[in-house]
Amino acid sequence: METKRKRRKAQVDSAVCVTCGCCVKVCPMGAIEIDRGITARVDAGKCVGCGKCVAECPASVIALQEVQA
Repeated sequence: METKRKRRKAQVDSAVCVTCGCCVKVCPMGAIEIDRGITARVDAGKCVGCGKCVAECPASVIALQEVQA
């Protein structure tokens, strides 16, 4: 039986995102974009869980969450 590994992925709390774009600028994988000018959105397929966006977000609305790999 194969055990699934957990990986970390960034997730944005879109209810409080201030749409500043700091996360977009710092993401080395291009995994974050501003969706319809309203909130940041993370493409989980591109996100490597490095945490740079978490550290850069001035509103502290991005967190790394464990997901099944």
